[in-house]
Amino acid sequence: MAHVDVDLKNIQEQFTFGGKLKKNVLLIGGIGVVLFVLGTIFLMMGGGHDDHHAAVEHATEVASAHSGDAHGDAHGGEHHAEYHWWQRIIVDFWLNGVFFTGVALLGFFFFALQYVANSGWPVLIKRVMLNFRHFIPVGGIVLLLTFLVGSHTIFHWTHDGIADPNSSHYDAIIAGKVDFLNTPFFLFRLVLFICVWTFFGFVLNKITKAEDADMSGTTKYFRKAQRISVAFLIFFGISESVTSWDWVMSIDTHWYSTLFGWYLLAGWLVTAVAFMSLFVIILQEMGYLKAVNENHLHDLGKFLFGFSIFWSYLWFSQFLLIYYANIPEETIYFVDRLRSATYAPLFFTILITNFIFPFFVLMTRDAKRKTMMMKIVAVVVIFGHFLEYAILIIPGTLKENGGFGLTEIGSGMIFLSIFLYLYFSGLSKGGLIPQNHPMLEESVNHHT
Repeated sequence: MAHVDVDLKNIQEQFTFGGKLKKNVLLIGGIGVVLFVLGTIFLMMGGGHDDHHAAVEHATEVASAHSGDAHGDAHGGEHHAEYHWWQRIIVDFWLNGVFFTGVALLGFFFFALQYVANSGWPVLIKRVMLNFRHFIPVGGIVLLLTFLVGSHTIFHWTHDGIADPNSSHYDAIIAGKVDFLNTPFFLFRLVLFICVWTFFGFVLNKITKAEDADMSGTTKYFRKAQRISVAFLIFFGISESVTSWDWVMSIDTHWYSTLFGWYLLAGWLVTAVAFMSLFVIILQEMGYLKAVNENHLHDLGKFLFGFSIFWSYLWFSQFLLIYYANIPEETIYFVDRLRSATYAPLFFTILITNFIFPFFVLMTRDAKRKTMMMKIVAVVVIFGHFLEYAILIIPGTLKENGGFGLTEIGSGMIFLSIFLYLYFSGLSKGGLIPQNHPMLEESVNHHT
């Protein structure tokens, strides 16, 4: 292991959020607002609706034929319900709330994981991971408000009479899930998870700040953070899976996959690692994180490479199992996406952005140690997984009226701007390097 001569007592750095970085973050949001307004005006004028209708109508008919009468009856009214342009805006808000809240949660998960794994190499960049937590409560509020305003647009199981045998809208499959899928219990889970995740973030941040201030050389804060992290990971393991079923899988209420919790976790996690890599590079280019070297970036590159493969493995496993079983209630999910002129090109695009591109570009050791390569791959992966979540959410909610256009890109940039603003604001409220961490020297001398 190479030894780096660094004075650990004077390694602290204080990040300042201002100047060019703040302008760039606000510029992203400003461009997003312009695109979103243009897209909304386009929708209000009826743009794109007729073009989409014929193509996806065919997919709907094929899907109904494959899924049998029960499924067709249950979804028939939903597919052909009267469409209003503002429904796409509601779905866009839900898409962004789900995507960015999940990324923030997984970034914080990665921070807690380092404590549980007793990992020394990432100590220098632990604050980069910790500050993902700032978006979690904001994302929770967005999701809560969006659900209260547009639950009927997003979730078919919220419709009146859906579980009533005497209703013309009765759906036997959804009625069988009503003990779990009902509005009060759904809202309880949403609020509970957001509050507990936020609480763990607050506590772990408080512990690391206390560690900074204590110069006695004690390891009690490190051990305390380890115990809290274990508790968080246990809660996370349960809540993340339930969140995946609630926020995304229950949109396609008839369909289910036993891999879905893992699958969504992989997508959020690889996106969080891509953001981490970008943040480290940006901070270094601004003159911060002087002790972080190409070995740390190399390890982030390995996680980015590995989790991209992990996501691909789960994506293909889910697809292959459903294809092989050929059960109509299962295959309908892919039929809706693969046989649609609107969604099929996007469906295959995510395989390029989320697997093929990062796999081949990051295959060599040198590529993972070059900032330009890491920046390009990180941006592509972030966009690719945002597109993936659009494919997960939009077809089940908007059917033939959906797509990926100005409102999706514009709202995505607005939420990205908010996410970045909260992140960098939080980062500026404490030191960049954890002080008095027992493994700080190991991280400074990290070599791979």
